[in-house]
Amino acid sequence: SEEQSKVGVIAASAGNHALALAWHGKQMGIPVTVLMPTLAPLAKVSRCRAFGANVVIHGANIGEAKLLAETDPEFAGLQYINGYDDPEIVAGAGTMGLEILEQLPEADFVIIPCGGAGLLAGSALAIKTLKPTCHVIGVEPKRCASFLAALEAGEPVAAPTTPTLADGLAVPTVGGNAFLVAREYADDIEQVGEHEIGELGFRHHPSAPPNTHTHSHHRP
Repeated sequence: SEEQSKVGVIAASAGNHALALAWHGKQMGIPVTVLMPTLAPLAKVSRCRAFGANVVIHGANIGEAKLLAETDPEFAGLQYINGYDDPEIVAGAGTMGLEILEQLPEADFVIIPCGGAGLLAGSALAIKTLKPTCHVIGVEPKRCASFLAALEAGEPVAAPTTPTLADGLAVPTVGGNAFLVAREYADDIEQVGEHEIGELGFRHHPSAPPNTHTHSHHRP
C-alpha cells in the first residue's frame, strides 16, 4: 500500500535478497532495512549500504537475523519480505526454470542450489510442469542441511548449522510454503562438503555449490 511504502520494509538475508531489496527500494523510494548475519560477505554489506539500505548486522545465520527482524519492537510497522518463502517470490523463482528450458530444451538434469528452498521450489515446479522427464536436483551444504532435516521430520525444522563457504545457502529452517512445493517436485536432494565447494570456488559463486555430493535423498 502507499502507506506501507512510506513506512518501509525489512528482510533478513546473507546478501543476495538484501541486495535486490535495497536496489529496488532505492528505485521506488521505499525505505529498506536489512538484517544481515555476521557471516554476510563484506562486499554485499557495503553494496546494500551504498543502495541506501539501513543495514543491521546480527546473528550467526539468517535464522537468528530473521528472528530479530520479526520480534524487535524497533522494527514494528515494517513489512517483512521473506526472500525464500513468500508465494510471490517462489513464483518469481519459477521464471528461472522457464528460462533454463527455453535456452536448453534438451536438458535432462537441472541442479539448483537450496537454502530456504524458494528457488528450488519455483524452478522445480516450472521445469517439471513443462518437462516431467527432466530430473531436478536440489543441492545444499552439508553444514546447513535444512532441507534434508525437513524431509526427515516431515516439516520444516531447525537444522544444525555451522559456517559454510556457501554463505547464501545457510538458512537453518527452510520456508514452509517452499518446502511443500519443493518436496513434491524436486527429484533428489544432494549435499556437498566444504572441500567440494571450495575446490570450485574460483569458477563458481560460493552460493552455488558444485554437483558433487556426500549424501543424497531420493524422492519415492
